[in-house]
Amino acid sequence: MSTDTPASAPAESAAERYLAVQRSDEFAGLRRALRGFVFPMTVAFFLWYALYVILSAYARGFMGTKLFGSHINVALVFGLLQFVSTFVIAWLYSRFADRRIDPVADRIRAEIGEVTHEHGSRG
Repeated sequence: MSTDTPASAPAESAAERYLAVQRSDEFAGLRRALRGFVFPMTVAFFLWYALYVILSAYARGFMGTKLFGSHINVALVFGLLQFVSTFVIAWLYSRFADRRIDPVADRIRAEIGEVTHEHGSRG
């Protein structure tokens, strides 16, 4: 008869630890911070995109206004600004994540990693 603990014990304690982390204030703060950035940016981008589509459909005269030369009009500039705004949002998110998300996520990951390494369930 062996005195070793069953193989399922580490998984159960790891699962319990994951649930404890999920219920922690630190994890809740992480989710709140993420939502605080993602939801407003998503709404802002969709409104900006909707403005572009609505103006293209109902303000054709305005969107057709020539800005530079004979081929650059408001619609083209707005269309290109859609790409610019996408890259700006990605850049802002990267900065935000580096400052507010990643440090907390790394701490949580380290805590979970320590627990799972102690029980030998992680390679």
